[in-house]
Amino acid sequence: MLIYRKTARCPGIAAGARTTLNWLHPAVLIVLGSLATASRADLDIDETLRLALADDPVIAARQARSQAYSDNAVADGQLPDPTLKTGLYNLPLDNFELDEEPTTQLRLGLVQSFPRGRTRHFRRERSEWLAASEAAAAESAELQLVRDVRNSFLELYYQVLAERIVTDARELFAQLVDITRSHYASGRVSQQDVLRSSLELSRLDDRRTQIRTAAEQRRAELAKWIGDAALLPVSTTFPELPSLPAKPVIEDALTVHPVIRQEMSKLEAENRAVRIAREQYKPGWSAGLEYRKRFGDDPDGSDRADMMAAMVSLDLPLFPKNRQDRRLAASLQQAGAIQLSLDDRLRELQRMLESDYASWQRLGERLQLYESQLQQEAAANAQASLKAYQSGVTEFSTLMRARITDLDVQLEALRIRVDRATAQSSLLYLAGDKP
Repeated sequence: MLIYRKTARCPGIAAGARTTLNWLHPAVLIVLGSLATASRADLDIDETLRLALADDPVIAARQARSQAYSDNAVADGQLPDPTLKTGLYNLPLDNFELDEEPTTQLRLGLVQSFPRGRTRHFRRERSEWLAASEAAAAESAELQLVRDVRNSFLELYYQVLAERIVTDARELFAQLVDITRSHYASGRVSQQDVLRSSLELSRLDDRRTQIRTAAEQRRAELAKWIGDAALLPVSTTFPELPSLPAKPVIEDALTVHPVIRQEMSKLEAENRAVRIAREQYKPGWSAGLEYRKRFGDDPDGSDRADMMAAMVSLDLPLFPKNRQDRRLAASLQQAGAIQLSLDDRLRELQRMLESDYASWQRLGERLQLYESQLQQEAAANAQASLKAYQSGVTEFSTLMRARITDLDVQLEALRIRVDRATAQSSLLYLAGDKP
């Protein structure tokens, strides 16, 4: 058995409780927001692509156009709507009597037009090819989006990692400033060494500011596709891309790339436009039936008989010079222009393949050199220069050059790795890779 018991409320305690809750409410929201932010994982390239592809307006617009052309194809294959005709004929104007004159008639007719030749068939096929062109354009937009998002994320990754490298180097340069000041106090170095160390530290701070600016620009670029998720921390794991197929495989894929299929579909659609223009030399025709109601009586007193008429109309394209000939010539020129555009697109894709593949190969060779030799040699040189400087064997300028060289080598190695991944992203676009 449930018992409901009403408890008296204390105004003072209730007011105090409400005041406490009102004070805690913003703090609770802040804590919950911080926990929600902390629970979100770092942004990686796969998640970025997923968010970008989830709701892209360009792809959706292309798909909508493709569906529109598909619907138009169905409509283009149909006959025109029939025409209903009605009218009152031979009505006398002196008295407007319907049954006085034997020729007065009320006519009701239906006329159906038939387009010239196989115009309907080619119009339907033209719309179908235009739908295929927009579908290929949607696929091309998806591939381009994947490529652009990958490249933007890779550039953001470089800026984030470069900032960390510079920040770590700044600690070493700050130690050099302390060392030079200590040596200057003991008379071991000149004031120029102290100023040089402070100058290099300030230049490093400026370099870090430039890197942060570039990172913020890349985040703004990514925000166009993924919104506020672009502000999340970036994963420190290097972005992994799908493996590349062999160059001959990519070259074979160029002929069926969505960009090429889009142009080929446009060409087929324009070829149908040429066929439509040729069909205009044929006559179009229409057929109709008409019922004619007569009023009044014959002289012998019998009702006047109603009548029926069957009609056929025929177009006569007798003067095609400034109509059919011009439209056919225009369609042929348009088809020729699309064919040239198709050839140019194929050449451009071939150029991109040769350029990006060469970059990918050479950057791989450079990356191997940096990872196997240059980075270790630069770090060892910097460490040896520091020991020599502390022992008074070498000058401060030599130490500073060694440290700057070590920093530049680290940044260049990261730059090469990111650039090679960018070239790989472009090659995956040419190969038609989609996540």
